[in-house]
Amino acid sequence: MTKAEIVNEVAKSTGLEKTTVSTVVEAFMDSVKASLSKNEPVYLRGFGSFIIKHRAEKAARNITKNTTMTIPAHDIPAFKPAKVFIGTIKKYFNTIQSLCLADKRERDISGQRTHV
Repeated sequence: MTKAEIVNEVAKSTGLEKTTVSTVVEAFMDSVKASLSKNEPVYLRGFGSFIIKHRAEKAARNITKNTTMTIPAHDIPAFKPAKVFIGTIKKYFNTIQSLCLADKRERDISGQRTHV
């Protein structure tokens, strides 16, 4: 989903104008970026957290030149989903998977050949 699609969905569900929603979405993203640039995590209860992860220095190989190089330690932004959010996604995909398996079993029982 793109930012434009998010704006469209929020505008449709709230009845607000797309320009207003777009301004709010941009302000939200700017706030998250500003907090992370100050090394302050952003916690959205029930959704997840935007955090800064520290990556340690490590050795890597350049396969084309057959050399070893060192990647210095660095910090990167990351998103950590909330347990509730993970549970919702797992439940959704488990439901889809069980429906697909039930459909496959039904086709097997009816005598149709299935190719997997």
